[in-house]
Amino acid sequence: MTITASREQQILTSVPTDLLINGVWRPAQSGSTFAVIDPATGDELAQVADGTPADGIAALDAADAAAADWAATAPRKRGEILRRAFDLAIEHQEDLAVLMTIEMGKSLPEARGEVTYGAEFLRWFSEEAVRISGRYGRNPEGTGTAIVSHRPVGPCLLITPWNFPLAMATRKIAPALAAGCTVVLKPAELTPLTSLFLGSLLLEAGVPDGVVNIVTTTDSSGVGSALMADPRLRKVSFTGSTPVGKVLLKQAADNVLRTSMELGGNAPFLVFDDADIEAAVAGAMLAKFRNIGEACTAANRFFVHASVANEFASRLTAKVRELGVGRGTDDGVSIGPLINAAAVEKNAELVDDATSRGATIVTGGSAIDGPGTFFAPTVLTGIQPGTRLLREEIFGPVAAITTFETEDEGVRLANDTEFGLVSYAFTRDLARGHRLVDSLRSGMLGLNTGVVSNAAAPFGGVKSSGLGREGGLEGIHEYLDTTYTLIPAS
Repeated sequence: MTITASREQQILTSVPTDLLINGVWRPAQSGSTFAVIDPATGDELAQVADGTPADGIAALDAADAAAADWAATAPRKRGEILRRAFDLAIEHQEDLAVLMTIEMGKSLPEARGEVTYGAEFLRWFSEEAVRISGRYGRNPEGTGTAIVSHRPVGPCLLITPWNFPLAMATRKIAPALAAGCTVVLKPAELTPLTSLFLGSLLLEAGVPDGVVNIVTTTDSSGVGSALMADPRLRKVSFTGSTPVGKVLLKQAADNVLRTSMELGGNAPFLVFDDADIEAAVAGAMLAKFRNIGEACTAANRFFVHASVANEFASRLTAKVRELGVGRGTDDGVSIGPLINAAAVEKNAELVDDATSRGATIVTGGSAIDGPGTFFAPTVLTGIQPGTRLLREEIFGPVAAITTFETEDEGVRLANDTEFGLVSYAFTRDLARGHRLVDSLRSGMLGLNTGVVSNAAAPFGGVKSSGLGREGGLEGIHEYLDTTYTLIPAS
């Protein structure tokens, strides 16, 4: 169902546009604001407070002041607040979905799916809040009793990207709150509205003043640097590009901050000669074109066995040509706009580089005239070694296909990258599948599936794709310090 302009406006007017500091919505100290733009039309959606480093410190003041009481709050109570937040997110699913669609560009069905996924972190960690455990027992020498316990790390800075405005926020906020930490959330300046609306839901759910603070800003570096230089901050969790992540890791070293880094990806998608091609194509459509290809988990490099490459490319192209392109709130749209003009330019440059080296455009391959920042869903074949598409994260609806002959060659090509977030592989050979678990160097593997993300599973990568894990049993421990106590035997 197409969302009317009046309905969009009604939702927009319900979104706070100030900073959330100590439970109060307030303007930036400078009084400045910045525009949030609809990438499908170029129209302004709202003006949002443009926080300064001083505002960031005020938010940390609030988080620090609230830290002791929140850490002492009963785990059950923390869990109940998160559960109420889950219920409110589901209740407001359509509002959140429309906000994500108009400020980021993804289709409305995909945005609804993100609400389901993002809200699940609130529910999952509401349950994990009461399961923070430790150990108790005699030491091996029999000279005493060892107690291992966990406590919250303290105030945290959470920096989220623009491509999944709700899920990336809940994936960080939920485990932090469940563990007993207070937070300062800095959402991406391109998509702040979803995070601000989430902030209002968290207050409604009963989150105490100062436990969750939100600072929107166009000065990400200035605000982040000010917070990370303050010794009261004890952790930074960042999702974004690898170059920015490396800068943050260097800054974190000065105060020895705990860090979680979910950085860039360059996911390989392997199709072996024995694969179910229909299933592989379906998986490819999800792994590549979900979220307009603007996902760190998006399949970047398609390595297809030479014996099935033509069939795979033909079937994939047929599916790609069926994708509807347009504003995400319109009926029948699967591919919305890229986030901005720079993203369109990058995709065009990558395609041009590939064709200059001998690749063939099977479908798409160019920007679509505006208004809006659209790029046609694209399939390329004959990708040659050295092509930028094989080295760089695409972040767009471009599928680049090359071939391989043997399992060893396919694995070598898949691992030939500095990144290691996720890999995808399609094969009916169970033994090969088990070998791939060990041979593919990535933090996650989708074996005969094009989607791996789940709130109950640990999300994260290796190599230049980051440090730490979000979600699953592992996610809450990113926000806990471990304490060992020895009691001598009497």
